[in-house]
Amino acid sequence: MASNAQSIYDSDREIALLTKREYLVVKSNQLVQKNRYELSLQEQKVVAFICSMIKPVEPSPATYGKPFQLEYEFDIREYCRVCGLDYDNGKNYIDIKATLKGLRDKSMWLTMPDGSESLCGWLSKANVNKRSGKALIKLDEDLVPYLFDLKQRFMQYKLIQVLGMKSAFSIRVYELLKSYANMKQAEFEIDELKRLLMVQDVKSYANFKDFRIKVLETSLREINEYTDLDVSFQTVKKGRKVIRVVFDIAEKKEPERSYAQNRAEDAISQNYWIGGVY
Repeated sequence: MASNAQSIYDSDREIALLTKREYLVVKSNQLVQKNRYELSLQEQKVVAFICSMIKPVEPSPATYGKPFQLEYEFDIREYCRVCGLDYDNGKNYIDIKATLKGLRDKSMWLTMPDGSESLCGWLSKANVNKRSGKALIKLDEDLVPYLFDLKQRFMQYKLIQVLGMKSAFSIRVYELLKSYANMKQAEFEIDELKRLLMVQDVKSYANFKDFRIKVLETSLREINEYTDLDVSFQTVKKGRKVIRVVFDIAEKKEPERSYAQNRAEDAISQNYWIGGVY
């Protein structure tokens, strides 16, 4: 009897886990296309996880007069399970705590409608309780127009599609191209693209060949492997110099979309077996 109860419990937990991986990450196109930020792989996954928790506010005495919710309970144990990490590995707890601190300390440049830029943080608060393994986090209020009540010009994707990625560039490039998916194509000047990815001053990417191999090809390999997009690119030259890159973007149809999600699940499972090392 006990064994049967445990089996039901494990099955229910697995279903809940898979359901959370299907949650949608929704961001405004402006946040993705026009703003410059540099986040580590883990930081981007945590941001995506937090965004997947955002739901319409249910009217109640506690939420009266509040059109959106900025504070959330970030369950570190749950996050580890969703990402395929071993929570009992003390290093993962320490790393995620450090990631929340990084998001609290980091800022990004938001491009305003008039072309000016304004600094905005990701988190305004993060309180961690080691005993419960939970954190109370609060999103920066300046993010409200970019994450809440988005009626048009937004992109969305399933959380699972970025959890198996191993390159920080892959997530950033995926979100960027996802925001242009309805146009089937996205075109960037090389300098503009480097600026968006915050690598304009990185010497190892100064040569386009290195930028192509280490950033573009690596990103597109993971995007095509794990997500709902099929992406390729071509370059435009002026003389011998590459000045522009053009991405062709197609949305996968079934069964390719399901195959990609299965590969993402496999990649997440591998995170556990390698100790959550990215």
